[in-house]
Amino acid sequence: MSPTTCKSRRSRCDLSAPHAAGIKAAATQQDPQRAGLQPLTTAMAFIPRSLVALALTALAVAQTTLTGQYSCYTDGNYELCNDQWGIDEGTGNQTATFIGLVDGGDAVSWSTTYTWADNENDVKTYANILTVNAYGQALSDISEATTAWSWYYESQSSGLRADVSYDIWTGTNDATAPPTSTTDYEIMIWLSGLGGIQPVGSSIVTGISLEGYDWDLWYGPNSGWDTYSFIPATSGDSITDFSASLVPFFTYLSDNGYVAETQVLQAVQTGTEAFTGSAELVTSSFSLTVTFD
Repeated sequence: MSPTTCKSRRSRCDLSAPHAAGIKAAATQQDPQRAGLQPLTTAMAFIPRSLVALALTALAVAQTTLTGQYSCYTDGNYELCNDQWGIDEGTGNQTATFIGLVDGGDAVSWSTTYTWADNENDVKTYANILTVNAYGQALSDISEATTAWSWYYESQSSGLRADVSYDIWTGTNDATAPPTSTTDYEIMIWLSGLGGIQPVGSSIVTGISLEGYDWDLWYGPNSGWDTYSFIPATSGDSITDFSASLVPFFTYLSDNGYVAETQVLQAVQTGTEAFTGSAELVTSSFSLTVTFD
């Protein structure tokens, strides 16, 4: 378990770098049932109160809240980053809390709380989880990439403008902190988009059926790379319990000539892009397992 600091737009922290000093971890308490820990608390009903108190204290201490602009925290295969790369375009604040590993360490629970105003069409932040071992091989060498994500808004302001999305980076090599000069593509999968926000570019294909959902595909050039975004075909819909494989999305892009299967997976991030408004978003459980041939 280690805090780090990264200073690249929505980037994966360089895990080989020394841990940055001065990052303060603040303990916060969450409802264990909302954090996916109900079986543990149920079992505690048969344990002496003194031991219950010690166990609940340990759960609270295990939570780490990040406040710095680029603060990150790693446990197991997951790294939470409080990435606030666009705050110069607005006024407000954001924190991100690593609640803990769940499902025996295979999944992670986390949350973010933010308030942003001004320049409603500009992204202010992307609090996100990076799966630290999901990179380094060509898309054609990925035999499976199973993921599950359960999330909800604990609170949200009227007119909130934000998305909840996968942000996947590919390029000519396994860059340690994409996007870099070797990054060619950003592949986004939106599970939610509120307030009338739109992805980069424009819609190029509609009604694509993948993994039990219908999607519209958007495309547009970005800051040195091209972005393809899969958006729920029904505008305003939110997919709050998503269980799927990412491979069909990669296959669709390669089979249709958009992204070559020789592209190397550089990073898979999952989080929320905040534009304007206030919200507390809670991920009760997220997991990603990528298997390479």
